[in-house]
Amino acid sequence: MEGVAPAVSLFRPRASARPTIVLAENSGSARRSPGAGGRSRGVSRLSPEMSPGGASRRMSKLRKHGSREAEAAARSGITRVPNLGTAVSTKRAGMSKDTVINLDVSHHRAVAVVRLLRIEKGKAFVDLLNEKANDSGEKEIGYVERTLGFSTRYLDDRDIRLVTVIVAGTVRWKRYLDYLIMSLCSEEKVFREMEPLLLQILRIGFFEILKLDVPAYAAVDENVKLAKVALRPGAGNMVNAILRKLVLLKETDSLPLPKIEGDDRAQARALSIIYSHPVWMVRRWIRFHGKDEALRLMNWNNSDPHFSLRVNTSKGYTRADLVKRLESLQVHYEESVMDGFVRIQEGMQAVLQAGLLKDGICAVQDESAGLVVSVVDPQPGETIVDCCAAPGGKTLFMASRLSGEGKIQALDINKGRLRILMDAAKLHGLDDIITDIHADLRLYAKETTAKYDKVLLDAPCSGLGVLSKRADLRWNRQFEDLEELICLQDELLDSASMLVRPGGILIYSTCSIDPEENEKRIAAFVQRHPEFAPQSVCGYVPTEFITDEGFYSSNPTKHSMDGAFAARLVRSSH
Repeated sequence: MEGVAPAVSLFRPRASARPTIVLAENSGSARRSPGAGGRSRGVSRLSPEMSPGGASRRMSKLRKHGSREAEAAARSGITRVPNLGTAVSTKRAGMSKDTVINLDVSHHRAVAVVRLLRIEKGKAFVDLLNEKANDSGEKEIGYVERTLGFSTRYLDDRDIRLVTVIVAGTVRWKRYLDYLIMSLCSEEKVFREMEPLLLQILRIGFFEILKLDVPAYAAVDENVKLAKVALRPGAGNMVNAILRKLVLLKETDSLPLPKIEGDDRAQARALSIIYSHPVWMVRRWIRFHGKDEALRLMNWNNSDPHFSLRVNTSKGYTRADLVKRLESLQVHYEESVMDGFVRIQEGMQAVLQAGLLKDGICAVQDESAGLVVSVVDPQPGETIVDCCAAPGGKTLFMASRLSGEGKIQALDINKGRLRILMDAAKLHGLDDIITDIHADLRLYAKETTAKYDKVLLDAPCSGLGVLSKRADLRWNRQFEDLEELICLQDELLDSASMLVRPGGILIYSTCSIDPEENEKRIAAFVQRHPEFAPQSVCGYVPTEFITDEGFYSSNPTKHSMDGAFAARLVRSSH
């Protein structure tokens, strides 16, 4: 995902961290951890109401008095509310001076299960670690406390990596995991009516056992604890029974999976379960690319993504400078086919913690996006408009290649994302070259008289080329979306063409591998606009990325990078 990277500030304690109440269920005690005031002071016993029966009585008392905390807890399926005495508030994070921390559960799993719940409800994204939100760590802990009834300690880098891996992997493999969970339930109705929180805990357990090779005893024990504390003892017993059944089936190599047989539709359904992709996507890829390539694409999408870093040459840095910093951080890297880029599989937390992004030394950008900029070929002195500019990765790269001479207009309909783009431009020392335009391209093109040397339309698309980095995107796309996107792409192309001066260049790009969004859009556009003619990208990108029609195309399975497409269109000079 271009321009987005995990942040190390998440879950790190602040200097003014509030005091915490630490719950250790096994010891039955609560202790106040040292805060700003210094050493801890003694031990307070937990009430007998911490027992299951006592919890019910506690909930009854709270409900009787109309407690908002009890109502919120009941909605979340929480039946255990600790009585911490008069000295300790049971208000949630962000509303109290004290935070309740439970040490009896795996904290990275608690964070992961809440994040998965929020993703399911459409209130969060998979990329938990978002650098743009400085208070995101506090918010995340608040979500955990409100949902589960207790908080987590601040997570270290290792825990953050585990949360990232578990959340992304569980979302990618959701269809496969759900098929197995349903198969191991006593009846389908049990799965269909399962509480959302319980289902997420099971998904985590299944993913850890099947895809992470976490020791079976650890995966079972930790997820059972989480279910008991976050829900109730009976939920823990159910998790225990189902996970143990899974372990036995895995050890005997007898997991229940659908057979790939029958007609094309039936085979696509089976493959969609085994490789955890939507059926419509599997059928479409088999149709356009063949079965073998479709399988390779799904395997790529299910693999852990790598990230690419582009050095900021506009501030005088070189790839050698970036490599030297990575080596000092002991971050393994690979040099890219593109000058100024390096790839890293792991170590993003170290990169962020060292301030390489915040200091403007480099930016997160996939090589496929960099090659689109190569197709644009920005030259000093040119005027360029980036029509759907945010979040701005291509805008910044184009500006860095102008050598301080020329102008780029960054146009986008989203004002907030434009603000982020301009903040990044200032960080990279490019704010004197880039100016922003908050507008709908379709209206702007009708109202303005401005004409540009080059116009880049990086169009909204299905994103089918970036599914390895966007774990949730496959589930958020429907076949019907393609038809709407194709209509929008045609509208935007028509509008963008109005901004090109005679003899100028229009560049159309997507992060899709679907011909309907790429080659077919260009063919339809040229029919509508005979004043434009396709120009080969030969000489702008390496030959391995050039199609027979002269377009740029990167393929995930062939080039080991995101899938992308770009075409150059020259407007006649009269």
